[in-house]
Amino acid sequence: MFVWEESDTSQMVALEDALPGRDESVLPDPKAHLVLGTNILDDPEDDQEVIYLASGCFWGAEKLAWELGADSTAVGYMGGFTLNPTYEEVCTGKTGQAETVRVLYTPSKLPTEKLLQAFFESHDPTSLNRQGGDIGTQYRSAIFTTTQAQEDIAHAMVDEYQKALTQAGHGTIVTQILSVLVAGPFYPAEDYHQQYLVKNPNGYQCHARTGVACPLPGSGPLSQAPSAEPEAPGTHTTPVEPIRYETE
Repeated sequence: MFVWEESDTSQMVALEDALPGRDESVLPDPKAHLVLGTNILDDPEDDQEVIYLASGCFWGAEKLAWELGADSTAVGYMGGFTLNPTYEEVCTGKTGQAETVRVLYTPSKLPTEKLLQAFFESHDPTSLNRQGGDIGTQYRSAIFTTTQAQEDIAHAMVDEYQKALTQAGHGTIVTQILSVLVAGPFYPAEDYHQQYLVKNPNGYQCHARTGVACPLPGSGPLSQAPSAEPEAPGTHTTPVEPIRYETE
């Protein structure tokens, strides 16, 4: 991933200054998921839910979601102003969109709490508009919910995780928690971004994180994430495999 220098990508663009975009999707013909074989934009069945997670570069974040046991995943842009933006437009900082992973999952198999635990532990939720060397509002931390239960769980986990982070000397969690009714539509990204790390096994993954375990509600931490030194601005470390978690 990269940062364009032409504009200040670290500040949210005003609506009147945002790029207009287009009516047509930049992913007109979605392909089947390369790992799961599913429709990447499937509607949820009665026992499934969709949640949208933004934690920086979406390549590694999507891989983590399918490895956790999601039923399907897709990457795209969400939470901003520009309609159906291109990746190049998002990188200018003039869309307001965040790189986001759409996760279709079955809560009875992959509980929302475990999905969000992995989300919080796999990036630095105290870093505003930045993850490691990736700088800009497109890399902000956000949870876009589709149910009240998801929203309640997210807020409860932020409250508990903040205690652990404060004790460890970290700052305040800046993760946005918004209903999709407020955040706006999810716009799928271009085909070459979908399951990017399958197409590019040695591709870049941002692994900025706090190294502090996120407690599951009422049960304590599932595992202790390894400590990681913060990345210097404008640099990327050698790609590593994302943290893996056992699911029930």
